[in-house]
Amino acid sequence: MTLRTIESLGKLSGTRVLVRCDLNVPLDGEVITDDGRIRASLQTLNELIHAGARVVVLAHLGRPDGTPDAQYSLAPVAQRLSELLGKPVVFASDTVGAAAKSAVGELDDGDIALVENLRFNAGETSKSADERRDFAKKLAELGDAFVSDGFGVVHRDQASVVALAELVPSAAGRLIEAELGVLERLTTDPATPYTVVLGGSKVSDKLGVIEHLLPRVTSLLIGGGMMFTFLAAQGHPVGASLLEADQLDTVRGYLEKARQLGVDIILPSDVVVASGFSADAEHVVRPVDGIEDTRWGAKGIGLDIGPESAGRFAGIIRDSHTVFWNGPMGVFEFPEFAAGTRAVGEALTSVDGLSVVGGGDSASAVRTLGFSDDSFGHISTGGGASLEFLEGKRLPGLEVLGWP
Repeated sequence: MTLRTIESLGKLSGTRVLVRCDLNVPLDGEVITDDGRIRASLQTLNELIHAGARVVVLAHLGRPDGTPDAQYSLAPVAQRLSELLGKPVVFASDTVGAAAKSAVGELDDGDIALVENLRFNAGETSKSADERRDFAKKLAELGDAFVSDGFGVVHRDQASVVALAELVPSAAGRLIEAELGVLERLTTDPATPYTVVLGGSKVSDKLGVIEHLLPRVTSLLIGGGMMFTFLAAQGHPVGASLLEADQLDTVRGYLEKARQLGVDIILPSDVVVASGFSADAEHVVRPVDGIEDTRWGAKGIGLDIGPESAGRFAGIIRDSHTVFWNGPMGVFEFPEFAAGTRAVGEALTSVDGLSVVGGGDSASAVRTLGFSDDSFGHISTGGGASLEFLEGKRLPGLEVLGWP
Protein backbone atom coordinates (compact mmCIF):
# COMPACT_ATOMS: atom_id res chain seq x y z
CA MET A 1 0.00 0.00 0.00
CA THR A 2 1.04 3.62 -0.51
CA LEU A 3 0.09 6.80 1.26
CA ARG A 4 -3.24 8.16 0.02
CA THR A 5 -2.92 11.80 -0.96
CA ILE A 6 -5.43 14.57 -1.66
CA GLU A 7 -5.65 13.55 -5.33
CA SER A 8 -7.32 10.29 -4.25
CA LEU A 9 -10.35 12.23 -2.97
CA GLY A 10 -11.33 13.42 -6.44
CA LYS A 11 -13.11 16.69 -7.16
CA LEU A 12 -13.54 18.66 -3.92
CA SER A 13 -15.57 21.69 -5.03
CA GLY A 14 -18.66 21.94 -2.85
CA THR A 15 -17.43 19.10 -0.62
CA ARG A 16 -17.19 19.50 3.14
CA VAL A 17 -13.60 18.52 3.94
CA LEU A 18 -12.55 17.91 7.52
CA VAL A 19 -8.84 18.73 8.01
CA ARG A 20 -6.98 17.57 11.10
CA CYS A 21 -4.22 20.10 11.71
CA ASP A 22 -1.70 20.38 14.52
CA LEU A 23 -2.34 23.88 15.84
CA ASN A 24 -1.05 23.18 19.35
CA VAL A 25 0.83 26.46 19.60
CA PRO A 26 2.41 28.01 22.71
CA LEU A 27 0.34 30.76 24.31
CA ASP A 28 1.13 33.54 26.75
CA GLY A 29 -2.39 34.31 27.89
CA GLU A 30 -4.14 34.80 24.56
CA VAL A 31 -0.96 35.75 22.69
CA ILE A 32 0.57 33.13 20.38
CA THR A 33 4.33 33.14 20.97
CA ASP A 34 5.24 30.85 18.04
CA ASP A 35 2.87 30.45 15.08
CA GLY A 36 5.09 27.97 13.23
CA ARG A 37 2.55 25.16 13.35
CA ILE A 38 -0.19 27.41 12.01
CA ARG A 39 2.04 28.49 9.12
CA ALA A 40 2.87 24.86 8.39
CA SER A 41 -0.83 24.11 7.85
CA LEU A 42 -1.34 26.83 5.25
CA GLN A 43 -0.31 24.94 2.10
CA THR A 44 -2.95 22.24 2.52
CA LEU A 45 -5.66 24.66 3.66
CA ASN A 46 -5.03 27.07 0.79
CA GLU A 47 -5.08 24.23 -1.74
CA LEU A 48 -8.44 23.00 -0.46
CA ILE A 49 -9.88 26.51 -0.34
CA HIS A 50 -8.78 27.21 -3.91
CA ALA A 51 -10.30 23.88 -4.98
CA GLY A 52 -13.68 25.14 -3.75
CA ALA A 53 -13.93 22.84 -0.74
CA ARG A 54 -15.84 23.84 2.35
CA VAL A 55 -13.03 23.44 4.86
CA VAL A 56 -13.62 22.43 8.48
CA VAL A 57 -10.44 22.51 10.57
CA LEU A 58 -10.07 20.17 13.55
CA ALA A 59 -7.31 20.67 16.11
CA HIS A 60 -6.38 20.52 19.78
CA LEU A 61 -4.54 22.79 22.20
CA GLY A 62 -2.91 21.65 25.42
CA ARG A 63 -4.33 19.00 27.72
CA PRO A 64 -7.71 20.14 29.03
CA ASP A 65 -8.64 16.61 30.18
CA GLY A 66 -11.88 16.20 28.27
CA THR A 67 -13.75 19.26 29.54
CA PRO A 68 -13.99 22.84 28.24
CA ASP A 69 -11.36 25.15 29.71
CA ALA A 70 -11.11 28.75 28.51
CA GLN A 71 -7.30 28.86 28.77
CA TYR A 72 -7.14 26.18 26.07
CA SER A 73 -9.62 27.76 23.65
CA LEU A 74 -8.63 27.82 19.98
CA ALA A 75 -10.15 31.30 19.55
CA PRO A 76 -6.70 33.01 19.33
CA VAL A 77 -5.66 30.40 16.76
CA ALA A 78 -8.72 31.15 14.63
CA GLN A 79 -7.81 34.83 14.62
CA ARG A 80 -4.19 34.18 13.63
CA LEU A 81 -5.23 31.64 10.99
CA SER A 82 -7.56 34.23 9.48
CA GLU A 83 -4.71 36.76 9.33
CA LEU A 84 -2.36 34.30 7.63
CA LEU A 85 -4.96 33.09 5.13
CA GLY A 86 -6.15 36.60 4.38
CA LYS A 87 -9.79 35.62 4.74
CA PRO A 88 -12.35 35.10 7.52
CA VAL A 89 -12.19 31.91 9.56
CA VAL A 90 -15.51 31.09 11.18
CA PHE A 91 -14.93 29.92 14.75
CA ALA A 92 -17.36 27.45 16.34
CA SER A 93 -17.45 27.58 20.13
CA ASP A 94 -17.96 23.82 20.48
CA THR A 95 -16.66 20.70 18.75
CA VAL A 96 -19.68 18.73 17.53
CA GLY A 97 -22.57 20.67 19.06
CA ALA A 98 -24.99 23.26 17.77
CA ALA A 99 -22.32 25.90 17.16
CA ALA A 100 -20.19 23.56 15.05
CA LYS A 101 -23.15 22.30 13.03
CA SER A 102 -24.34 25.86 12.40
CA ALA A 103 -20.89 27.08 11.36
CA VAL A 104 -20.38 24.21 8.94
CA GLY A 105 -23.89 24.50 7.57
CA GLU A 106 -23.33 28.15 6.64
CA LEU A 107 -20.09 27.56 4.72
CA ASP A 108 -19.99 28.32 0.99
CA ASP A 109 -17.47 26.89 -1.46
CA GLY A 110 -13.98 28.10 -0.51
CA ASP A 111 -14.98 29.08 3.03
CA ILE A 112 -13.24 27.82 6.16
CA ALA A 113 -14.25 27.17 9.75
CA LEU A 114 -12.36 26.05 12.85
CA VAL A 115 -14.20 24.16 15.57
CA GLU A 116 -13.24 24.39 19.22
CA ASN A 117 -10.54 22.30 20.89
CA LEU A 118 -11.15 18.61 20.20
CA ARG A 119 -9.80 17.70 23.62
CA PHE A 120 -12.73 19.50 25.24
CA ASN A 121 -14.49 16.20 24.43
CA ALA A 122 -13.25 13.19 26.43
CA GLY A 123 -13.83 10.92 23.43
CA GLU A 124 -10.88 12.41 21.54
CA THR A 125 -8.21 10.85 23.75
CA SER A 126 -10.24 8.17 25.52
CA LYS A 127 -8.53 4.85 26.21
CA SER A 128 -11.74 3.16 25.05
CA ALA A 129 -11.82 2.45 21.31
CA ASP A 130 -15.63 2.56 21.42
CA GLU A 131 -15.64 6.01 22.98
CA ARG A 132 -13.13 7.30 20.45
CA ARG A 133 -15.20 5.89 17.62
CA ASP A 134 -18.42 7.41 18.99
CA PHE A 135 -16.80 10.83 19.02
CA ALA A 136 -15.35 10.28 15.55
CA LYS A 137 -18.85 9.48 14.25
CA LYS A 138 -20.05 12.87 15.49
CA LEU A 139 -17.11 14.56 13.78
CA ALA A 140 -17.84 12.63 10.59
CA GLU A 141 -21.32 14.15 10.47
CA LEU A 142 -19.65 17.52 9.82
CA GLY A 143 -17.85 16.44 6.64
CA ASP A 144 -17.84 14.32 3.51
CA ALA A 145 -14.09 13.65 3.34
CA PHE A 146 -11.12 13.85 5.69
CA VAL A 147 -7.58 15.17 5.18
CA SER A 148 -5.11 14.29 7.91
CA ASP A 149 -2.38 16.92 8.08
CA GLY A 150 -1.42 17.08 11.76
CA PHE A 151 1.91 15.30 11.66
CA GLY A 152 2.49 16.09 15.32
CA VAL A 153 -0.31 13.69 16.33
CA VAL A 154 0.06 10.79 13.88
CA HIS A 155 1.71 8.69 16.59
CA ARG A 156 -1.49 8.93 18.66
CA ASP A 157 -4.44 6.54 18.32
CA GLN A 158 -7.03 9.26 18.83
CA ALA A 159 -10.52 9.83 17.51
CA SER A 160 -9.67 12.59 15.03
CA VAL A 161 -6.46 10.88 13.90
CA VAL A 162 -7.41 7.24 13.34
CA ALA A 163 -11.12 6.51 13.90
CA LEU A 164 -12.30 9.44 11.76
CA ALA A 165 -10.04 8.35 8.90
CA GLU A 166 -11.79 4.97 8.93
CA LEU A 167 -15.29 6.48 8.69
CA VAL A 168 -15.06 8.77 5.65
CA PRO A 169 -12.84 8.89 2.53
CA SER A 170 -9.47 9.98 3.87
CA ALA A 171 -6.04 11.11 2.66
CA ALA A 172 -2.84 12.74 3.85
CA GLY A 173 -2.31 16.46 3.45
CA ARG A 174 0.76 18.16 2.02
CA LEU A 175 2.45 18.68 5.37
CA ILE A 176 2.36 14.98 6.18
CA GLU A 177 3.68 14.22 2.68
CA ALA A 178 6.55 16.64 3.22
CA GLU A 179 7.39 15.35 6.70
CA LEU A 180 7.44 11.75 5.51
CA GLY A 181 9.63 12.60 2.55
CA VAL A 182 12.24 14.20 4.79
CA LEU A 183 12.16 11.49 7.46
CA GLU A 184 12.52 8.76 4.87
CA ARG A 185 15.62 10.55 3.55
CA LEU A 186 17.03 10.42 7.09
CA THR A 187 16.54 6.66 7.37
CA THR A 188 16.96 5.38 3.81
CA ASP A 189 20.38 5.83 2.23
CA PRO A 190 21.16 9.32 3.64
CA ALA A 191 24.06 11.26 2.17
CA THR A 192 27.18 11.01 4.33
CA PRO A 193 28.76 12.24 6.49
CA TYR A 194 25.52 11.90 8.46
CA THR A 195 25.40 13.64 11.83
CA VAL A 196 22.67 13.41 14.45
CA VAL A 197 22.65 16.06 17.19
CA LEU A 198 20.67 15.18 20.31
CA GLY A 199 19.96 17.44 23.27
CA GLY A 200 17.12 18.18 25.61
CA SER A 201 16.78 17.11 29.18
CA LYS A 202 16.49 13.33 29.30
CA VAL A 203 18.43 10.44 27.79
CA SER A 204 15.37 8.25 28.35
CA ASP A 205 13.41 10.33 25.81
CA LYS A 206 15.99 9.57 23.11
CA LEU A 207 16.90 5.92 23.76
CA GLY A 208 14.88 4.57 20.84
CA VAL A 209 16.36 7.12 18.43
CA ILE A 210 19.90 6.31 19.51
CA GLU A 211 19.25 2.58 19.18
CA HIS A 212 17.71 2.84 15.73
CA LEU A 213 20.04 5.44 14.19
CA LEU A 214 23.39 4.41 15.65
CA PRO A 215 24.11 1.90 12.84
CA ARG A 216 23.18 4.53 10.23
CA VAL A 217 25.10 7.65 11.30
CA THR A 218 28.66 8.89 11.03
CA SER A 219 28.63 10.99 14.19
CA LEU A 220 26.30 11.42 17.17
CA LEU A 221 26.69 14.69 19.06
CA ILE A 222 25.28 14.82 22.60
CA GLY A 223 24.41 18.05 24.45
CA GLY A 224 21.67 19.40 26.67
CA GLY A 225 20.73 17.92 30.02
CA MET A 226 21.16 14.40 28.65
CA MET A 227 24.92 14.96 28.25
CA PHE A 228 25.43 14.64 32.00
CA THR A 229 24.24 11.04 32.05
CA PHE A 230 26.78 10.28 29.31
CA LEU A 231 29.52 12.16 31.19
CA ALA A 232 28.64 10.37 34.44
CA ALA A 233 28.78 7.05 32.57
CA GLN A 234 32.38 7.93 31.72
CA GLY A 235 33.13 8.58 35.39
CA HIS A 236 32.87 12.38 35.51
CA PRO A 237 31.24 13.96 38.62
CA VAL A 238 28.40 16.20 37.37
CA GLY A 239 27.40 18.12 40.51
CA ALA A 240 23.73 19.07 40.63
CA SER A 241 23.33 18.74 36.86
CA LEU A 242 20.45 16.71 35.47
CA LEU A 243 21.30 13.03 35.79
CA GLU A 244 19.34 9.84 35.07
CA ALA A 245 21.27 7.41 37.23
CA ASP A 246 19.07 4.51 36.16
CA GLN A 247 20.27 4.96 32.55
CA LEU A 248 24.02 4.80 33.20
CA ASP A 249 24.40 1.14 32.21
CA THR A 250 22.29 1.70 29.09
CA VAL A 251 24.47 4.65 28.08
CA ARG A 252 27.65 2.64 28.64
CA GLY A 253 26.17 0.03 26.33
CA TYR A 254 25.61 2.62 23.60
CA LEU A 255 29.15 3.93 23.99
CA GLU A 256 30.50 0.42 23.52
CA LYS A 257 28.16 -0.31 20.59
CA ALA A 258 29.27 2.90 18.88
CA ARG A 259 32.92 1.88 19.33
CA GLN A 260 32.20 -1.47 17.69
CA LEU A 261 30.33 0.19 14.79
CA GLY A 262 32.99 2.82 14.25
CA VAL A 263 30.52 5.61 15.01
CA ASP A 264 31.80 8.73 16.77
CA ILE A 265 29.78 9.68 19.83
CA ILE A 266 30.98 13.21 20.52
CA LEU A 267 30.45 14.53 24.04
CA PRO A 268 31.20 18.07 25.21
CA SER A 269 34.72 18.82 26.41
CA ASP A 270 33.61 21.85 28.42
CA VAL A 271 30.43 22.94 30.18
CA VAL A 272 28.93 26.21 31.39
CA VAL A 273 28.45 25.58 35.13
CA ALA A 274 26.12 27.84 37.12
CA SER A 275 25.42 28.49 40.77
CA GLY A 276 21.76 27.59 40.26
CA PHE A 277 18.95 27.28 37.75
CA SER A 278 18.13 30.89 36.95
CA ALA A 279 18.69 33.38 34.16
CA ASP A 280 20.98 35.56 36.28
CA ALA A 281 22.92 32.78 38.02
CA GLU A 282 26.68 33.18 38.37
CA HIS A 283 28.47 30.90 35.93
CA VAL A 284 31.88 29.77 34.72
CA VAL A 285 33.17 27.54 31.93
CA ARG A 286 34.73 24.34 33.18
CA PRO A 287 36.24 21.27 31.47
CA VAL A 288 34.05 18.21 31.86
CA ASP A 289 36.44 16.70 34.38
CA GLY A 290 36.11 19.81 36.56
CA ILE A 291 32.37 20.43 36.74
CA GLU A 292 32.50 20.31 40.55
CA ASP A 293 35.78 22.26 40.63
CA THR A 294 34.11 25.59 41.41
CA ARG A 295 33.24 27.37 44.61
CA TRP A 296 29.78 25.78 44.34
CA GLY A 297 31.26 22.28 44.37
CA ALA A 298 28.68 19.54 44.04
CA LYS A 299 25.92 22.19 43.99
CA GLY A 300 27.07 23.57 40.65
CA ILE A 301 24.72 22.84 37.76
CA GLY A 302 25.59 22.56 34.08
CA LEU A 303 23.30 24.68 31.90
CA ASP A 304 24.99 24.69 28.47
CA ILE A 305 27.81 23.18 26.47
CA GLY A 306 30.95 25.29 26.61
CA PRO A 307 32.46 27.39 23.81
CA GLU A 308 35.11 24.81 22.89
CA SER A 309 32.40 22.14 22.53
CA ALA A 310 30.14 24.49 20.58
CA GLY A 311 32.94 25.18 18.10
CA ARG A 312 33.72 21.49 17.67
CA PHE A 313 30.03 20.57 17.23
CA ALA A 314 29.58 23.36 14.68
CA GLY A 315 32.57 22.19 12.66
CA ILE A 316 31.30 18.60 12.47
CA ILE A 317 27.83 19.80 11.46
CA ARG A 318 29.16 22.08 8.70
CA ASP A 319 31.24 19.22 7.28
CA SER A 320 28.20 16.91 7.10
CA HIS A 321 25.84 16.35 4.17
CA THR A 322 22.91 15.14 6.30
CA VAL A 323 22.11 16.51 9.77
CA PHE A 324 19.19 15.81 12.09
CA TRP A 325 18.95 17.91 15.25
CA ASN A 326 16.54 17.30 18.11
CA GLY A 327 16.88 19.03 21.46
CA PRO A 328 18.63 22.24 22.58
CA MET A 329 22.21 22.19 23.85
CA GLY A 330 21.38 24.15 26.99
CA VAL A 331 18.73 26.27 28.69
CA PHE A 332 18.30 28.49 25.65
CA GLU A 333 15.40 30.34 27.27
CA PHE A 334 18.03 32.05 29.45
CA PRO A 335 20.21 34.26 27.18
CA GLU A 336 23.38 33.53 29.15
CA PHE A 337 22.97 29.81 28.45
CA ALA A 338 21.87 29.93 24.80
CA ALA A 339 25.28 30.10 23.08
CA GLY A 340 25.61 26.34 22.49
CA THR A 341 22.16 26.07 20.95
CA ARG A 342 22.80 29.15 18.81
CA ALA A 343 26.10 27.70 17.54
CA VAL A 344 24.37 24.47 16.48
CA GLY A 345 21.58 26.40 14.78
CA GLU A 346 24.03 28.61 12.88
CA ALA A 347 26.02 25.59 11.74
CA LEU A 348 22.88 23.90 10.41
CA THR A 349 22.20 26.89 8.18
CA SER A 350 25.55 26.21 6.44
CA VAL A 351 25.06 22.51 5.72
CA ASP A 352 25.68 21.54 2.08
CA GLY A 353 22.90 18.97 1.98
CA LEU A 354 19.87 18.16 4.11
CA SER A 355 19.52 19.93 7.47
CA VAL A 356 16.52 18.97 9.62
CA VAL A 357 15.41 20.63 12.84
CA GLY A 358 13.42 17.95 14.62
CA GLY A 359 10.47 19.90 15.98
CA GLY A 360 9.50 20.52 19.59
CA ASP A 361 11.99 22.52 21.65
CA SER A 362 14.48 22.64 18.77
CA ALA A 363 11.99 24.43 16.52
CA SER A 364 11.10 26.79 19.34
CA ALA A 365 14.78 27.44 19.99
CA VAL A 366 15.71 28.42 16.44
CA ARG A 367 12.78 30.83 16.23
CA THR A 368 13.45 32.27 19.70
CA LEU A 369 17.08 32.84 18.72
CA GLY A 370 16.04 34.71 15.57
CA PHE A 371 16.61 32.17 12.80
CA SER A 372 14.16 32.14 9.90
CA ASP A 373 12.48 28.87 8.96
CA ASP A 374 13.84 28.97 5.43
CA SER A 375 17.42 28.95 6.76
CA PHE A 376 17.05 25.18 7.24
CA GLY A 377 16.22 22.35 4.91
CA HIS A 378 13.23 21.39 7.02
CA ILE A 379 11.75 22.22 10.41
CA SER A 380 9.56 19.37 11.58
CA THR A 381 6.23 20.12 13.21
CA GLY A 382 6.12 16.81 15.05
CA GLY A 383 8.74 16.37 17.75
CA GLY A 384 7.31 13.19 19.27
CA ALA A 385 6.05 11.82 15.97
CA SER A 386 9.41 12.49 14.30
CA LEU A 387 11.26 10.70 17.07
CA GLU A 388 8.94 7.69 16.96
CA PHE A 389 9.36 7.49 13.18
CA LEU A 390 13.13 7.53 13.61
CA GLU A 391 12.82 4.86 16.29
CA GLY A 392 11.13 2.61 13.73
CA LYS A 393 7.83 2.54 15.63
CA ARG A 394 4.42 2.12 14.02
CA LEU A 395 2.47 5.34 13.59
CA PRO A 396 -1.28 4.55 13.63
CA GLY A 397 -2.23 7.90 12.09
CA LEU A 398 -0.16 7.04 9.01
CA GLU A 399 -1.08 3.38 8.78
CA VAL A 400 -4.77 4.30 8.50
CA LEU A 401 -3.83 6.40 5.44
CA GLY A 402 -2.13 3.48 3.70
CA TRP A 403 1.48 3.99 4.84
CA PRO A 404 3.83 2.21 4.61
